[in-house]
Amino acid sequence: MPPDKLEHRIKQKAAELGFSACGIARADAAPRAGARLHQWLAEGCHGDMIWMEERAHHRHAPAGLWPAVRSVVSLGMSYAPAADPLALADADGVGRISVYAQGADYHDVVKRALKALGRWLVQEAGCDLKVFVDTAPVMEKPLAEAAGIGWQGKHTNLVSRDHGSWLFLGAIYTTLDLDPDSGGVDRCGRCDACQRACPTDAFPAPYRLDARRCISYLTIEHRGPIPAEFREAIGNRLYGCDDCLAVCPWNKFAAAAAANRAFVSRAELAAPELTDLLALDDAEFRQVFAGSPIKRIGRDRMVRNACIAAGNNGGAALLPQLATLTDDADEAVRDAAGWAMARISARRRDG
Repeated sequence: MPPDKLEHRIKQKAAELGFSACGIARADAAPRAGARLHQWLAEGCHGDMIWMEERAHHRHAPAGLWPAVRSVVSLGMSYAPAADPLALADADGVGRISVYAQGADYHDVVKRALKALGRWLVQEAGCDLKVFVDTAPVMEKPLAEAAGIGWQGKHTNLVSRDHGSWLFLGAIYTTLDLDPDSGGVDRCGRCDACQRACPTDAFPAPYRLDARRCISYLTIEHRGPIPAEFREAIGNRLYGCDDCLAVCPWNKFAAAAAANRAFVSRAELAAPELTDLLALDDAEFRQVFAGSPIKRIGRDRMVRNACIAAGNNGGAALLPQLATLTDDADEAVRDAAGWAMARISARRRDG
């Protein structure tokens, strides 16, 4: 691509702003994504995520959200971890937070860079555009595949040859007619490591996820008590789950040095003590998780999750705190605390 060509300069500017990957697709380049979305919703796989259903008419294709869009600039920002995300799986008394949530809130970091790239593009080309990261009804993963950044793996997340499964995605919808890149090629082959790694069997088939069984959904999106059938499998996970991502063989090409420094793990979130989390009130929760995507779930869901983790990986020293939480104002916290006490007591009896 000639260096003075707009598409080339877009990618150069994206790299300057901290994006690890950038590709371009036509707005209609992922025609099957809408049909797959509607089938997924019809099967109820979205669980309590009602907004997925309510805005499906916007989400199914870029033109459904903004009829004027002609091209999509798809972008990825690396958050490749420096340490093994599975290292604390059997650690007693501590919880695990998904890699993506241990640093700064990606919504803020990626959105800031997207806006900067958008302002530059308007100045360079005089177009209309809109920027999106995660919270809007946008199919970021199919669009990223269409733009050649990677492909949607059997775990349904994007996989990159250069960055593995560790990319935050954003998109710029624009009225420009940009030359598109070649789409991504599925390179999963016969590998099913992500399918086998899932603790709750959330994949009914390759490339299909039932969110209702997914630990990320259960610990983040699901309100109320966590279904009993999944509690033991949750282990000491407090927010999200990295298992299907962490085992992907393509991660061997992902370098932690390529990760945006904003996503480096905060010390207090790398291996949080359950005793500290069980003691949180609303004000303390907001203070601890300020600037983190975790803040969106609120104190009650975090303490509920900490109780489940305590029941799986906690000792008798946590029983007094759990006993206090059996009188908590939140039903899900009360329920999880009682379950955890019973689990810890059973382990003590069994020696």
